[in-house]
Amino acid sequence: MITLLAKLLKALNAETSPWALAWAFVLGMFLGLTPLFSLHNILILFLALSLRINFAGFLVSFALFSGIAYLIDPVFDYLGETILQAEALQGLWIGLYESPLARLLQYNHTITMGSVVFALLFAVPWLFISYHLIVAYRGRVKAWFDRLRFVQVIKGTKFFVTYQRISGLRGGSL
Repeated sequence: MITLLAKLLKALNAETSPWALAWAFVLGMFLGLTPLFSLHNILILFLALSLRINFAGFLVSFALFSGIAYLIDPVFDYLGETILQAEALQGLWIGLYESPLARLLQYNHTITMGSVVFALLFAVPWLFISYHLIVAYRGRVKAWFDRLRFVQVIKGTKFFVTYQRISGLRGGSL
């Protein structure tokens, strides 16, 4: 877990696009909020592995939102039950339930339905919030941290210079 956090910090401090990190946080949020063993999560995992996003950010976001999901499961249950019991949608739910492929999505479970709808509604705001947090971190926190005297001392040592040279030869991975 420490290595994962180190990779995330490296991505936050690197020239990685803030949008790539923000999308990693969104996909991790979606995977963390919804039930893990669901068909739609295979699609989310496929997207996370095929798009150029930071996988460490994806995993940290997944872990964070998995914990949050346990706290707000009652909200997901209520939201899912409300949607599944809506009179206007009864024909849709019956039609989907008769389809074997649609049943694999487990839409008829209240927590699955509620968490997917919640994640879809929260995805766009979280994308912009995480983007602005990343930009603010790079603009303020990283600059403040780099000005600290002990950081300047560490960066001036031969060990750090050698580490940078070696990590640059290896492609910069931790």
